[in-house]
Amino acid sequence: METRAPYVLIGSFVLAAILAVFGFVYWLNNTGGIGPRANYHVQFQGPVPGLLVGAGVLFNGIRVGEVTQIGLAADNPRFVNATISVASTTPVRTDTKVGLDFQGLTGVPVVTLEGGMTVARAGEPVTLIAEAGAGQSMTQAARDALRRVDTVLEDNSGPLKDTIANLKTFSDGLARNTGKIDGILAGLEKMTGGGTPAQKITYDLRTPQNLGLAGKTLSASLAIPEPTAVAMLQTQRMLFAPSGDNAGFAEFLWADSIPKLVQARLIDSFENYDIAHAPLRTSDLGQADYQLLIDIRRFRIATEGEARVEIGLSARIVDKNGKVVASRLVETSEKLDKVEPAAAVAAFDTAFARIAKELIGWTVQAV
Repeated sequence: METRAPYVLIGSFVLAAILAVFGFVYWLNNTGGIGPRANYHVQFQGPVPGLLVGAGVLFNGIRVGEVTQIGLAADNPRFVNATISVASTTPVRTDTKVGLDFQGLTGVPVVTLEGGMTVARAGEPVTLIAEAGAGQSMTQAARDALRRVDTVLEDNSGPLKDTIANLKTFSDGLARNTGKIDGILAGLEKMTGGGTPAQKITYDLRTPQNLGLAGKTLSASLAIPEPTAVAMLQTQRMLFAPSGDNAGFAEFLWADSIPKLVQARLIDSFENYDIAHAPLRTSDLGQADYQLLIDIRRFRIATEGEARVEIGLSARIVDKNGKVVASRLVETSEKLDKVEPAAAVAAFDTAFARIAKELIGWTVQAV
């Protein structure tokens, strides 16, 4: 027995399904989805490139609806009217700001809503007015800016040409007077004390060599700590009395601060006298039997009356228990024919040689 297919019934079912799908799509596009909706009219005062029916509507960045209708304003073809359908719970106010944003790499346009405080009266239709230029894309904004720049340049082409010509004349004048300008700048630099600082010249104090034969040597260990001195003497600069600076000594420096220089050259002098029993610095040995304590009183150039160099030391020999075994003041001066660095250093060498010889002789007798 052959079964007869119900073609009419099947065809009717397929047709009904197709109509239902088309009806659902039509309802979705016109009502904006499921749930209660509210429609608002929006007016753009300019072009809205790329805005189509079905474009999204965002409120504070959240999608709340779609564009359901769009067209040109009948009374002003420059304006564009649109109808948006949003969820009824969206807090749209009469002063809500309307704009057009372009999302993604392709720049898909969406209507943006933001803020608003004024609530419309019941039954009053709400028309939202977009800000001027809301539909302007970044590309269009750049084009408008370049067009304005081009207009400004075109309107001021004459003054710009004159300015460039004046700059050329000025640069030509600078090129012709480069030597004079360098001279002026050098003079200003010298007047204000600028420029590269002068190179300092270092001078050393010479150790005396001819101290006589070592007829008597140190019978106990001796240490010479760093001499004490007032703050003024803790320097490498040449000192003067009366105090002040001398232009000829602006770049002068001793090889070390005056106390350290005197300590080093005293130890060198003792070594030249008797290397086998020479004293050391305090840090070079543990507990010495005696210490030669030096206090520097003067180490300067005196310019009052006859110019001369002056060296004045106070010396004390102290045992392990801190008892002063002997003490002495050692002072000397040397005439200075010319107040200049080389002559001054030579005079200091001569004066220090006398100081060292006297200190050595006195120390080996006392220890």
